[in-house]
Amino acid sequence: MKYLLPTLGFAAAVAAHGYVDNATIANKVYTFYQPYTDPYTSPAPQRISRPIQGNGPIQDVTIADLQCGGYTVGGIVGSSPAALHAEVAAGSEISLRWTLWPESHVGPTVTYMARCPDAGCNSYMPNSTAVWFKVKEEGREGTSNTWGDTKLMSAGGVATYTVPSCLKPGYYLVRHEIIALHASYTYPGAQFYPGCHQLKVTGSGSTTPSGLVAFPGAYKGTDAGITYDAYKAQTYTVPGPSVFTC
Repeated sequence: MKYLLPTLGFAAAVAAHGYVDNATIANKVYTFYQPYTDPYTSPAPQRISRPIQGNGPIQDVTIADLQCGGYTVGGIVGSSPAALHAEVAAGSEISLRWTLWPESHVGPTVTYMARCPDAGCNSYMPNSTAVWFKVKEEGREGTSNTWGDTKLMSAGGVATYTVPSCLKPGYYLVRHEIIALHASYTYPGAQFYPGCHQLKVTGSGSTTPSGLVAFPGAYKGTDAGITYDAYKAQTYTVPGPSVFTC
């Protein structure tokens, strides 16, 4: 399946979509990568979040861009390490503020983490290695019209996740996404809006999670949580592994 080209003209065409604009981590607000200004700013702003493709979707579960966003061109993966890390204690809750999300794009919010090398995440690319564990998912509340992303459809809405309190201290890459299901039961299928940011986790934990998955690889185009018809009153199962708990 194909995805759209990242041009400035494309911005207007997908203005109804979105991305994480900023986050509050350990009481500090971090501006995330700004896809329509950062690439054209010199010197480029230093961020804790990795480059994304813009506010349009990834629509193929088999490509590298499913991991952290971006557009792969000529074999070069569109996303790349960020320069900075945000320091946070294990057990802390982190708030992510999306640009205003469209009411038509219902679906779950899902958050994963991956441990980076001891030197940090700013020169680390997981590639297709199984390194990710899921730390939060919010799907559909029963058969109601309330979804994980519903709160983001109102101004001021935030998505949150908690850094597991038992995690071994070190550097971690966080993958957070919305899976929009408004077109999932027909071609081209679900739309994925992933992005990644980098943390330095402190604390006294000692756990290194197991049962890790890869991106791409964790999702299949035939998964029930991806081919799901969001217009029917039916229960929903978020794709991917079970949520890791301490």
